[in-house]
Amino acid sequence: MIGIDTNVLVRYLVQDDEQQASAANKILDRISDINPAFINNIVMSETVWVLSRAYKYEKKLIVKTIEQILSTSGIEFENAEGVRKALRHYTNGNADFSDYLIAEINKENGANTTYTFDRKAAGNSLFSLVS
Repeated sequence: MIGIDTNVLVRYLVQDDEQQASAANKILDRISDINPAFINNIVMSETVWVLSRAYKYEKKLIVKTIEQILSTSGIEFENAEGVRKALRHYTNGNADFSDYLIAEINKENGANTTYTFDRKAAGNSLFSLVS
């Protein structure tokens, strides 16, 4: 198994730097069920943030991209189900993907709510607004 950092995954997805994209392609094109890649929660959060903020991807395209990553054979995740749940909230919500992933991880670990000052996040039932 190999670990994938955010910059490698983003370079593979956006293909905007020829040299780095080629290097990322060589790594990710070799993954398989026998030689899997591991993507952790931080990489998933950073990838969504970079696609949204740095590359100005529309939310629909980000959601589609993350769904494709989740369904790719040979990629293992720190918490695929938590990412899927967070992605569903992100699709319909106003908060950042990372907020929903935090709340889903908290919920999986027994938290009945996640307190936040973020009014966008607090619009979701996973959160309680601190006032």
